[in-house]
Amino acid sequence: MAGSVLSVKGPKGALTLVIPGSLQVKVEAGQLSLSAGPEFGAQHGLFRSLAANIIEGVVKGYVKELEIQGVGFKAVVQGRKIIFSLGFANPVERIIPDGVDVKVTENVKLVVSGIDKQRVGDFAASIKALFPAEPYKGKGIRFKDEHVRRKVGKTVA
Repeated sequence: MAGSVLSVKGPKGALTLVIPGSLQVKVEAGQLSLSAGPEFGAQHGLFRSLAANIIEGVVKGYVKELEIQGVGFKAVVQGRKIIFSLGFANPVERIIPDGVDVKVTENVKLVVSGIDKQRVGDFAASIKALFPAEPYKGKGIRFKDEHVRRKVGKTVA
């Protein structure tokens, strides 16, 4: 099956998407439309969402905000890598992937941004996975405005 390539350029950059041959792409009057037969309904919805995501990405971009909570927990960006102090014996380093930008303010607030929704979301999730917020003291890395359900500790009888 031969596919077609959808290329989108905008003020933030350019992205491409390979569309399988089972789908037809049309651009009419500034509107992008995908069409497929009934046996390709799931692919139709998937590639419609992927096309909408790359169009929104090159026009607006995507942003994920994270917060670090805990005494002595912090993050620092040095070049294309980010260094976390999360209470482990050694600092944790992560290389920032291409197409993703990370800014740290107040040592505990991170802003992950870029034009590719999947890369931004994956990198933000990998940062959160370093030390997910725990339910007893609430320390760890969480998305901004994420609510962590707190648990009551042990009681001595």
